[in-house]
Amino acid sequence: MDKTTTTRYDVAEHLRTPEEMAAYLGACLEEADGDAAFIAKALGDIARAKGMAQVARDAGLSRESLYKALSGDRSPAFDTILKVIGALGLQLHAQPKHG
Repeated sequence: MDKTTTTRYDVAEHLRTPEEMAAYLGACLEEADGDAAFIAKALGDIARAKGMAQVARDAGLSRESLYKALSGDRSPAFDTILKVIGALGLQLHAQPKHG
């Protein structure tokens, strides 16, 4: 019997365009159910796809603090989230909740 080899899936490898990044973040926001660390992790995935060093520079943060903030192990401050979203070239939008 042949053995199946698996590799770890990294969503950052599949986020190539701003539209894909925005769609991914939108889907994560819908699924988060109030989990800020989950959103931070999603932003970390997008930042890795875009280049963590560049995102850190654009957000005015050190690369190390950006990795920590977006690890998903804790909930970063909202101002950090806003800086990162801006550095990623994304925007947040609000709409009425349905259902």
